[in-house]
Amino acid sequence: MRSVAAAYFMLASLIGLGTAAAAECPPGALGTSRTIVVDPTEHVKLGGFQYRETLPLKDREVVLTFDDGPLPPYTNRILDQLASECVKATFFMVGRMVRGYPSIVRRIYNEGHTIANHSQNHPFTFHKMPVEHAAQEIEDGFASLRTALGDPKAVAPFFRIPGLLRQDSVERYLASQGYMTWSVDFVADDWTHISADEVARRAINRLEANGRGILLLHDIQPATALAFPTILRELKARGFKVVHVVPATPDRPKTVTEPELWALRNVREPKYWPRVLTPIGAEMPEPVLAAPNPENFGVMDPRDAAVKVALTPSFERPLLRDGESLAAWPHPTSHSGPASESTLPIAGRHNFRYVRVFRPDKLKLASRKPATTTSASGAPSTQAKPKDPNSTGNPPAANGPRPPRMIGHQLSVARPLFPFLR
Repeated sequence: MRSVAAAYFMLASLIGLGTAAAAECPPGALGTSRTIVVDPTEHVKLGGFQYRETLPLKDREVVLTFDDGPLPPYTNRILDQLASECVKATFFMVGRMVRGYPSIVRRIYNEGHTIANHSQNHPFTFHKMPVEHAAQEIEDGFASLRTALGDPKAVAPFFRIPGLLRQDSVERYLASQGYMTWSVDFVADDWTHISADEVARRAINRLEANGRGILLLHDIQPATALAFPTILRELKARGFKVVHVVPATPDRPKTVTEPELWALRNVREPKYWPRVLTPIGAEMPEPVLAAPNPENFGVMDPRDAAVKVALTPSFERPLLRDGESLAAWPHPTSHSGPASESTLPIAGRHNFRYVRVFRPDKLKLASRKPATTTSASGAPSTQAKPKDPNSTGNPPAANGPRPPRMIGHQLSVARPLFPFLR
């Protein structure tokens, strides 16, 4: 009888715990739609913002991530909002902040969120620092998290590079240690000190534009803490689902997914031909072009030759006589440097000589400067020169008809900016 009573008591306790847990999540809460278990050794880099792979999310699914914390009271307020909507997120925390507020780290873990690393001191030099220094920042950050939680297994092998300032050597180190490098799919710019309304607007608009993805927020920003209730409310109203991501363990196998679901969708292919297909996870190198041969940029005309610039025929070019032929292009030229040189010489000044635009004589404008004459008394007087009535140099009379406008296609050439180019 005692064993039966004990069993009933245990069953009642479990029912009570289940009721309490259900009571904590109010009706109509956003909730966490599903959990994805990932293997960091299979997918070492995530986020369409920088990489060619991202999480295998369905349409209108979002993963919430927070950087740079913890920091009271803003992290606590965000945790309250997450708990009120039964939503799970991933927190990439800075080791220095973890050492300052270990109780908040333990709260984040106890409430079921994923604990991840964001370096020890958050330096903005990950893109140029030696890999040894980057490794020290990475390992110190993991050590601070494990010390605060007291359990190495409580920390996910997820790492986000501070400022997303990546470099290949650091990413190779992270992969060699079994860490998954996280980037993002879109951001809300909440670190730029914009208002809370603007943070919410950018987050929702960019999520609508992408349709799915990893959202980056910062739980140390006051504007983010103020905007987060609006973000959750809009996610619920627009039919978005929140997905939680956790690492695979021996007792928690990875989520089985098709490999092509990890490939970045709606990616713009590089605009060069031929198109080269690369396997999933491989990066497409940028095309590199060899330096052109300097002989291709030789000056064809003599140094002192004048070039007529016009769109009307000048009839000043010599005509070919019988038996003559045009020289092949490009004309041979001499260059002091070797053809294999990787830099090109500075162009000579004679390449930038400007000349007057060719105009037929009947279209030349008369001078606007009045002629100066001497009167009978010896005093100077001005007398305007006669002008062509068809010229645009004559201003229209006050009440008379406007003179006809000069028509025709003419090319104007700007005067040189420097005197030595004239």
